[in-house]
Amino acid sequence: MAAWNKLAIIAGGGELPVLLAAHLAAQGADFWIARIAHYADPALDSYPGATFNIGEMGGRIAAMKAAGCDAVALIGIVRRPDLAQVKFDEYGLTLLPRLADAARQGDDALLRVLVGSLEEAGLSVIGAEAAFEGLLATAGAYGAHAPDERALRDIAKAARVADALNAWDVGQAIVVCDGLVLAVEAQEGTDAMLARTAMLAEEVRGSQAARRGVLLKRPKPNQERRVDLPTIGVRTIEGAARAGLAGVAIEAGGALIARREDVIARADALGVFVYGFTAADLA
Repeated sequence: MAAWNKLAIIAGGGELPVLLAAHLAAQGADFWIARIAHYADPALDSYPGATFNIGEMGGRIAAMKAAGCDAVALIGIVRRPDLAQVKFDEYGLTLLPRLADAARQGDDALLRVLVGSLEEAGLSVIGAEAAFEGLLATAGAYGAHAPDERALRDIAKAARVADALNAWDVGQAIVVCDGLVLAVEAQEGTDAMLARTAMLAEEVRGSQAARRGVLLKRPKPNQERRVDLPTIGVRTIEGAARAGLAGVAIEAGGALIARREDVIARADALGVFVYGFTAADLA
């Protein structure tokens, strides 16, 4: 039984907001979408909602409450804005000092201010996976391929390095091959990081014929887990395959999978594993 009556979705870019909306519609759930201009997929236009510029923070909250929403999920890609260039509404301007201070601390601090502003308005903030449990990564191997001992060692190394770096609010993804760190995600995103990895010599990253190394994605330590969980999709699998990697590892219970069945089918076809790791894998 849902803990809310009507859910608002603040929808950024990518396919996750579309998948969430389609799932809720199929379930007959009552929801309303606040589409972020220049990001949200046009497919969302067919659902109840409205479009807002990123700085219309007060207008967005007022519209969600006027629509009868008592809870909200934030999902989809929104690139970190230059606050000096954002046109804030009156309420947004009152938050600007907090936003500016948080932006200097990192992405997670910025997201915490946004979440706090929604909660202060009386909206319950939930993770998208609370509304669509099928998005959340589970433990173990997906599909036909599983990590071998070599890959499991790389997963453990990548997880430790990611934890050390992510405490400084660096990205949520890292590539490790035979214990060597090949790439760390920064502001470019996972797809661009994998493209950069594919440009390295095959001697350090593996090849299509002899795959080695892993892409690992996990949340930052102590991050606000209701928003910005790491995500993989078909494009992630294809990028890892082009880079000659053996597979993709995601934290069970700490990552989202877009179009799970498509991800599994593509991974099987390309000969790479997808693996939901747990603390036991890192011991």
